[in-house]
Amino acid sequence: MSRAPKESELAVGLSVSRDAVYKPSDDLVVREIDGQIIIVPIGSGIGDLEDELFALNDTARVVWAKLDGAHTVSSVVDELARQYAAPAEQIDADVVGLLEELLKRRMVVAV
Repeated sequence: MSRAPKESELAVGLSVSRDAVYKPSDDLVVREIDGQIIIVPIGSGIGDLEDELFALNDTARVVWAKLDGAHTVSSVVDELARQYAAPAEQIDADVVGLLEELLKRRMVVAV
């Protein structure tokens, strides 16, 4: 007998479009505490059951700040590549990897 997939399992298949625009979910409380971004899921099915708080590392924090609902993934990558004088391919991999994780946890949504 098969079971129905959980909501968090449904999100796993989501892929990041470089032409898409993303923003934080409305089902989060986000605060900066001592220079660290802390994310508290407040909606059902957001995050996962093992963690109640999420802290972003320095790289994720820079990307998170750019997820403003106005810029495409490509423009965020281009801006960060210029800002850090880093190869766009590496920035792209980091940004897409983070967005895939955030989408899976339903912490960001496409606009």
